[in-house]
Amino acid sequence: MPGMEQAWLLPAIPVVSFLLISAVGKILPRQGDFISVLGMLGILLVTLFIIGDFQGQFHSNEFHPDGANIFAFDWVRIESGDFLFLIEFSTFVDAITVVMLIAISIVGLMVAVYSIGYMHGETRYGWYFAVLSLFVAAMLLLVTSGSLVWMYLAWEGVGLASYLLIGFYWERQSAAEAAKKAFITTRIGDVGLLIGIILLWKATGSFDIQTIIAAATSGQIGETYLTVAMIALFGGAVGKSAQFPLHVWLPDAMEGPTPASALIHAATMVVAGVYLVARFSPVFEVVTVARDVVLYTGLLTAFLAATMGLVASDIKRVLAFSTVSQLGFMFVALGVGAVGAAMFHVLTHAFFKALLFMGSGSVIHATDRQEVEYLGGLRRKQPITALTFVIGSLALAGIPIFAGFWSKDEILHAVSSYSSPIVYVVLAGTALLTAIYTTRLVLLTFFGDPRDRAAHEHAHESPGSMTGPLLILAVFATLAGFFVFDGIGEVLGFSGGIGALVYLHHPHHFEIDWAFASVATVSSVSGIVIGWVYWHGSAERAVRARNWSPDLHALLVNRYYLDDLYQGIINRVVLGLAGIVAWFDKKIVNEAGVDGGAQFIGYFGYRLKFLQTGRIPNYALAIAAGILVLGVMVLARA
Repeated sequence: MPGMEQAWLLPAIPVVSFLLISAVGKILPRQGDFISVLGMLGILLVTLFIIGDFQGQFHSNEFHPDGANIFAFDWVRIESGDFLFLIEFSTFVDAITVVMLIAISIVGLMVAVYSIGYMHGETRYGWYFAVLSLFVAAMLLLVTSGSLVWMYLAWEGVGLASYLLIGFYWERQSAAEAAKKAFITTRIGDVGLLIGIILLWKATGSFDIQTIIAAATSGQIGETYLTVAMIALFGGAVGKSAQFPLHVWLPDAMEGPTPASALIHAATMVVAGVYLVARFSPVFEVVTVARDVVLYTGLLTAFLAATMGLVASDIKRVLAFSTVSQLGFMFVALGVGAVGAAMFHVLTHAFFKALLFMGSGSVIHATDRQEVEYLGGLRRKQPITALTFVIGSLALAGIPIFAGFWSKDEILHAVSSYSSPIVYVVLAGTALLTAIYTTRLVLLTFFGDPRDRAAHEHAHESPGSMTGPLLILAVFATLAGFFVFDGIGEVLGFSGGIGALVYLHHPHHFEIDWAFASVATVSSVSGIVIGWVYWHGSAERAVRARNWSPDLHALLVNRYYLDDLYQGIINRVVLGLAGIVAWFDKKIVNEAGVDGGAQFIGYFGYRLKFLQTGRIPNYALAIAAGILVLGVMVLARA
């Protein structure tokens, strides 16, 4: 029976799926989509065995609470005297790893099954499933790696796979540009990550994550040096998890297939940054400046993204802004040291956000529309989609009893004890905005009268391969929050409750502060009421919503003009510098250097040929002159 020792199988399984589909998918039934689905099922089964083994060893005191490298071998080893350069391939398992595996394995399987119905008839159907498997493989390698080098390789693999998925419809210019935008923007953050890795290796002589953490927390690395290294490391998280100011790529990433969007936004790429900071949380705890950078970056991102979600008209784009905002919540939790609350929200967010994206895909599949001004009244045409979408929305808004309520409440509770009350006020206000734009999205999509009769008449409920995952995820989005209670965990076979995993094995018996929770609940319910009052039954407001403040509306619609700012910088500064470099390369390097040098040699050679006269007296004179010059030089030295 596989256990933690076989954790290396997790990335290996989807890699095999990728290779098989790429090699022989075209000659297999359904282009080999079943290989990807079976691979995802295998990942889930291995994950369940790992969870059982992990829980059993921990509670029998056979496993260190901080985790351990389960499987390791030397990949690169260079020794010379006292010098040692070592890169290990190691598989690391701890509570953070297990929480990530739960989210990736469940959501990955649901997305694969859902994709069978959604992607049916696509030209590159098999290639989609191949890249989907590659994406999951890279993410699994990332969260199970004990080496910074292998984590970085997996990190870049996630970026490559996301580029291929976002640009899947590459014939469409908007999709091609969105893929390039995502790839380039995240690379900016990845430069910071690489710098951070190099700095940490230089300070410790090791790429092993636990060795680095031990050295950093024991004071072996100078405070200033460590602060710079951790801020650089956080730069990678800012790029991957779409935090300000590198958040601009995520809304445009909606150009990819909706199932891929669900996977990117729920359990893979965008939570990689959260995982990175959580993994190095002991270091951030001792480097307060870097921790504050994490906190306020997340706070600013959460608020800005929520305001942009209020006016977005594309159903997937609204959810994209929601993802950016919820990731901000997670970073705020990490910034105040509430790692357990952050990972809890990672888990619940994976379920309800995957549900919402798949629900939006069901709407798009049925109507060929994704702009909310063309939707409305779909609850009668798509009852299952409408029901599950509402459940996901209630979880996102933080309404009891749904999953998002428990995890968001934990974050707000952790923030309430922070020294600066403004953090709590802004975050609570962001929760209010979340409920408002979520209500707006539900009302404009499923309620009221249809605003596009043709699209409404064409609408139909999605096939079972799509509604089945919606129903399963709706159950998780409803009940996942209860898993932290010890009693429910025991029923499910988790010794001490799944909260023992979520809260990183620190003694934590989930006891909700109902007085505090009521405040958060009132905020969420107030947001729903505001959204209902403003948008229910008003098509004009639903479409325009500009009468209250046209300038503010334009500011939000244009995303605070940050995209325009970046484009202006690219056009004026980057392309300007590129023009100067191009001129220097052409005029100085090529024409003056390479071509000029060649022309000079040719001209000089041409002139030298006239010295070859063929007359002996001329040659004798030249020799005599040379002897005379040499003689003068010898006499001068003497």
